[in-house]
Amino acid sequence: MPSPRPSAADLLAWYDRHRRILPWRAGPTEPRDPYRVWLSEVMLQQTTVAAVGPRYARFLARFPTVGALAAADWAAVAEEWAGLGYYARARNLHACAKAVAAAGGFPCSSAGLAALPGIGPYTAAAVAAIAFDAPVVAVDGNVERVVARLHAIEDPLPAAKPRLTALAAGFMEDPAARARPGDFLQALFDLGATICTPRNPACALCPWQAGCAAHGAGIAPTLPRKAPKRARPLRHGAHFLLRDAAGRVLLRRRPAEGLLGGMLEVPGTPWRDMPWDTPDALLHAPAAAPWRRLPGLARHGFTHFELEMVLFTATLPAAGAPPAGEWLDAPAARQGVPSVMRRLLDLAQA
Repeated sequence: MPSPRPSAADLLAWYDRHRRILPWRAGPTEPRDPYRVWLSEVMLQQTTVAAVGPRYARFLARFPTVGALAAADWAAVAEEWAGLGYYARARNLHACAKAVAAAGGFPCSSAGLAALPGIGPYTAAAVAAIAFDAPVVAVDGNVERVVARLHAIEDPLPAAKPRLTALAAGFMEDPAARARPGDFLQALFDLGATICTPRNPACALCPWQAGCAAHGAGIAPTLPRKAPKRARPLRHGAHFLLRDAAGRVLLRRRPAEGLLGGMLEVPGTPWRDMPWDTPDALLHAPAAAPWRRLPGLARHGFTHFELEMVLFTATLPAAGAPPAGEWLDAPAARQGVPSVMRRLLDLAQA
């Protein structure tokens, strides 16, 4: 016998009792600021709620409005984003803020939002629903998991994404969901994050238990299925930590385009498939100095490859002219560089 259709009213009633208190989430009687919604959605891409919370508050204190962000120098934005990863997001965030400020505000539709720099279908739908109550469903990992279990979809991801997205859009056929689209979407997010979790879902506490086909079939913890991941290739780099007599560290800014575009880095070689031997690596050193290779490796995982780096250190000779770059003391250097470069600073302190 088919499971009853899950009720949006039941989910919303559960949400009204159990909604998470999040720094970017407006309370039931508070106005929704599209800037805060958009900023949180960008920060949360590929990053956990726990990691984003304090960084969101700090970023908002420095750039409290979209106009303030648009008017900021890129270096200030890059500094504030350092450590959050996926740095193309920061470049797009800055470009989008400029476009919004020039237009006088955010558009309120998914289509209008998707036309802005760096805003894809998911972010456009999330901001439209949460900030403007547009009747759309943004599909993230939480929503995919909820939908896959509700309908017992056993096709593996990522091939199942179009089907899951279409099924999620069907939620808006329920009048209760259409009456509160923003709350309904956030209820889906909370359900996936707190009840319908990847492992050991708390089905006994779920407001949609009766309508969940996977729960009825006893297969909820196994869904959604995922295709096996390909092994990521390994790349190698060599970097050079140069200090001056005052103990400041030399950093350089990467080109605006490409991986880690516009971020500060410890100068080094390109990253390649083969390890670097010392003579070849030293051809990329930022200055003539008594370089010493430290023992050990700094490792970092990117989306499409793993990286292993060796580190050379030296102190700038007293007679040497300081090479071009940004000289920062150790705390400022750590704060200003992305996570991959912090791995090198950690290696230097080991």
